[in-house]
Amino acid sequence: MDKDELLLDAEERMEKCVDHLAGDLRGIKSGRATPGLVDGIKVEYYGSLTPLKQIANVGAPEPALLVIKPFDASILGDIEKAILKSDIGITPQSDGKMIRLPVPSLSEEQRKKYVKLAKDKTEAQRVAIRNVRRDANKLADQLKDTLPEDDVERVKGQVDDLTKTYTAKVDALLEAKTKELLEV
Repeated sequence: MDKDELLLDAEERMEKCVDHLAGDLRGIKSGRATPGLVDGIKVEYYGSLTPLKQIANVGAPEPALLVIKPFDASILGDIEKAILKSDIGITPQSDGKMIRLPVPSLSEEQRKKYVKLAKDKTEAQRVAIRNVRRDANKLADQLKDTLPEDDVERVKGQVDDLTKTYTAKVDALLEAKTKELLEV
């Protein structure tokens, strides 16, 4: 592995950490209806678990209401069961054609709990980014046989710059989610 491959691999892995956190934060309720609330729900569909967004339209016509309209009305009951099994804490209301999910407003205590959850998920991704840095630095040390020591140190500096960049992205996601959660 040369230094360019090493940096590209580290950057890709750090980007995956940011993407993972963004998905996790979308799934945290904020008292506002967003299709991201149901992103993690999988429905038993023809014998396999299928993501809800692949078998239904999910929309938010009002700030406190999610509407799920399946492409195939015969799976309405399966979607309801999957929502009830999930940990989103919202009871679905079905009219035979679509499912409505009324999103309750959050109490101050719930908001603080969700902010803490967001911080925990963010810290987990910071650790993952630092692990990528550690792995990349180990690989850079192995390049000492083929590269001058100055180049190896330069690569390590670039890995540190990537770490700072992606940690800042993770922190920005947390800040935005915290602001969203604490809005009344």
